[in-house]
Amino acid sequence: MKLLNLDHVAIAVHDLDRAIADYGRRYGVSPMHREVVEDQGVEEAMLPVGGSFVQLIAALRPDTPVGRFLARRGEGLHHIAYAVLDIVAALAHLEAEGARLVDEVPRIGGRGTRIAFVHPKGGNQTLVELVEYSL
Repeated sequence: MKLLNLDHVAIAVHDLDRAIADYGRRYGVSPMHREVVEDQGVEEAMLPVGGSFVQLIAALRPDTPVGRFLARRGEGLHHIAYAVLDIVAALAHLEAEGARLVDEVPRIGGRGTRIAFVHPKGGNQTLVELVEYSL
């Protein structure tokens, strides 16, 4: 397994519209992509920065993983995401290395990508997302 690129850094926010406006005013960036990912319980906005993104994520409901994160910790860094060529092979490699997987099989994420999460307890206390683009 080899990481291809830093896909995005995800920041959990209470108010997505306010966060987008703040990033636009402060850093001169605006969303390249915005969508609701219902099965993850979030609305996301992808702000391009070089060859990667800052992903702003807001919970659709308080009982979602991001909703619970915001209630416990407040706004801030939620996870880091890496692009991989073959997500199934990456998950098999990580499992063989003893990583604790949140997702044992990939699921569909934003932008039509296949994604899977690696538990923070298996990686420096940081939630990691793997991202594979559709071909």
